[in-house]
Amino acid sequence: MYSSMEKFNNQFPPIEQVTRTAVTTNEAAFYLNRKPQTLRIWAMNENGLIRPIRINGRLAWPVSEIKQLLGVEG
Repeated sequence: MYSSMEKFNNQFPPIEQVTRTAVTTNEAAFYLNRKPQTLRIWAMNENGLIRPIRINGRLAWPVSEIKQLLGVEG
């Protein structure tokens, strides 16, 4: 049986394997090791480490900027 931490870690693929142009707030928070609400505050105040794209009232976080921030090639 999986521990709760292993289950959480398997929720999203490694950032190196993500090929989409943007991810959801929950995914971005996971990759950046922040709470989703922190990213929403960044978006609202426009003062975070990266800025989201707004699509139909939803936030999408650019994968290329997340990878750059984390120092990941890809």
